[in-house]
Amino acid sequence: MASLDDLLHAAVQGVGGVERPGQVEMAHAVADAIEKDEHLLVQAGTGTGKSLAYLIPAVMHAQKTGKPAVIATATLALQAQIVDRDMPRLAEAITPILGRRPTYGLVKGRRNYLCAHKLEGGFPDDEEGLFGVGEVDKAASRLGQEVVRLREWADTTESGDRDELVPGVSERAWRQVSVSAHECMGSKCPALADCFVERSREAAKECDVIVTNHSFMAIDSFEGRQMLPEHDVLVVDEGHELVDRVTSTITDEITGPMVTAAAKRAGRMADSAETVDDAADFLAGVLDELPEGKLGGIPDSLAMALARVRDTSRQVMTELKPEKGVEADGARKVAQAAIEEVFENSSRILEQRDLDVVWLNRDPRRGSILRVAPMSVAMLLRDKVFGDRTVVMTSATLELGGTFDAVAGTMGLRGEGAPDWRGLDVGSPFDYPQQAIAYVAQHLPAPGRDGISEATLDEIEALIRASGGRALGLFSSMRAARDATEAMRERFDGEIGFLCQGEDQITTLVRQFARDPKTCLFGTLTLWQGVDVPGSACQLVIIDRIPFPRPDDPLSSARSQAIARMGGNGFMAVSATHAALRLAQGAGRLIRRSDDRGVVAFLDSRMITARYAGFLQKSLPPFWPTTDRDRVLAALKRLDETAAEPLAVHEPALRGVTGAVAGTTMGRTGEDTAEHPRPAEPAADPRPVAQDPPPADTSRTAVTQGFAWTPESDEELRDGVELGLDLAELAESLELPEDVIAARLKGLGLETGAAAMKFD
Repeated sequence: MASLDDLLHAAVQGVGGVERPGQVEMAHAVADAIEKDEHLLVQAGTGTGKSLAYLIPAVMHAQKTGKPAVIATATLALQAQIVDRDMPRLAEAITPILGRRPTYGLVKGRRNYLCAHKLEGGFPDDEEGLFGVGEVDKAASRLGQEVVRLREWADTTESGDRDELVPGVSERAWRQVSVSAHECMGSKCPALADCFVERSREAAKECDVIVTNHSFMAIDSFEGRQMLPEHDVLVVDEGHELVDRVTSTITDEITGPMVTAAAKRAGRMADSAETVDDAADFLAGVLDELPEGKLGGIPDSLAMALARVRDTSRQVMTELKPEKGVEADGARKVAQAAIEEVFENSSRILEQRDLDVVWLNRDPRRGSILRVAPMSVAMLLRDKVFGDRTVVMTSATLELGGTFDAVAGTMGLRGEGAPDWRGLDVGSPFDYPQQAIAYVAQHLPAPGRDGISEATLDEIEALIRASGGRALGLFSSMRAARDATEAMRERFDGEIGFLCQGEDQITTLVRQFARDPKTCLFGTLTLWQGVDVPGSACQLVIIDRIPFPRPDDPLSSARSQAIARMGGNGFMAVSATHAALRLAQGAGRLIRRSDDRGVVAFLDSRMITARYAGFLQKSLPPFWPTTDRDRVLAALKRLDETAAEPLAVHEPALRGVTGAVAGTTMGRTGEDTAEHPRPAEPAADPRPVAQDPPPADTSRTAVTQGFAWTPESDEELRDGVELGLDLAELAESLELPEDVIAARLKGLGLETGAAAMKFD
């Protein structure tokens, strides 16, 4: 069998890279961990080439054992990098040495794919009428146009993968052509032979490497659905995100409108559906009376409301069961899924499990939302993820404060009964002190609770003027990001463009930012960890404040209190650790290649004055530190004056049944290639690139009966009226009470009701 070093060397040459000592060390450590069946936590800085360092041992293991290796990532961007770029080049390069071509596939959750049965009308409900509207009058509305485009795309796509569709569509439109796992009819589906999901998963069984995401991997592990083929090696890239992604996956919620919608779906098939509707009203009234935030226990009124929802939904579940020997049709499956979710979520909250935290949120559009999530997933990860396979956990940020202990503890790898594991830091090939400056604006006042200050806005303006644009702004809240965006648009008056998260899909915004050096991109959490813009387009990263979790964050506060009760330091274990991880990720956006140069500007003086500052600093790349504002502005001006043209931007691509790019070896196979030919080149993004920044008032809201309406939500409301939806249907679609919808309709001068067109 070919040696690891030979394969790695060939793969590095194949991708046009340079072999790094850290990459070689990591590859051998991964292979050793697989051989010894020992878990590995490996920190590999940006530029190490860590994907090749784990992909080569993964391929070797698959060839040796006949079992695939699973790669789980947190972001779509990394999934695309592995499937679109790394694996095709790696496979081409090592095939002569290996003796056969490595195979690979991409597997996602069911909601990410078109449903062939739903496209054929197999799930008749009120929303299906949208297809008819789109076909009769394509100009009727944005939603109608999106649905028509989805149907046209369905006739040509091989993968059915939503990410292939460019430009994208709204969530409302996508719901018309997709189903959840609970709604799926499974092996009983009449369109099973044409199912994009089943074809994807069947193809994955023959692959050496299967790429998926953290959430899908977690569901497969926790629920035992066996959606992934049997495997004994799991690589978790972007491992610092695993705990949050898993927590999010097993967080449940319940709202009054959610219960109402479930009752409506069951209404034609269950006599007791009306009792669920009554329970929904009772629950909504109780939730509206409760204070926002974490609940110390379940108040009697809430317990009574949840019990009524649980009991009435249980009765409807019984009535929805089809007669013996009769298969449930699509509409019944959708109703069953909605009622079961209501039953399960209300039951879970009433159980008051030891580790569960329950809290209430007020959402401007959805109203009162009751949520429940586990305070810790450490034991769950220990048992279900690390229990019966070798796990390699990797990221550029696994060491916090100079040790792996904090991250390992959250994953169940510390304490009595913890499995054996090894921690390894292979460093980074970059010369951080020579490539980047870490600037702390010490003269600024510590951030307060009243939003972004004028002094901070002045500092942002000065930094951006010096850099000529080229700035990624990472903010601790969307409010701060929007305020800064509007302020900069006003101050620069078109001289430099400003994009803000939420104004389009993240991938679209990042591509626009990467193309134009005179463009800045501002945003929050997603941008802290999901942006990879090497080259001159990003030479300044601005971080407005230390990203501590909010004091009223229910999970963080519960974790801190639990640690304090055991005699630990809750602030350092939870808040400071959270902040250190985010800071390391945010600062890591700057230097992506060995020739990148730039400045990370921290606009929070606590980075050098607070007692925990040393812990935060140890978690950052070793940039050259300074508080000298004039020196930083001069450095940015020099960088701008000597900057090369931005690098070419990687565009979205069509995919084959395995999820690989169409036109590559894994993108099409056999008869499928002849029947459904695809262009070998990636499809260009048909959307025009905005030359001018969006209007400054795109995020302004109007308030109606306590609910905030954005221009986007008003547009959805107008679309619904044009489509003939009545008041109840609009309320269900927008997940808002009918009286709020009615008030907003009146304010906009719109009418709906009995005269509106309906679809049964």
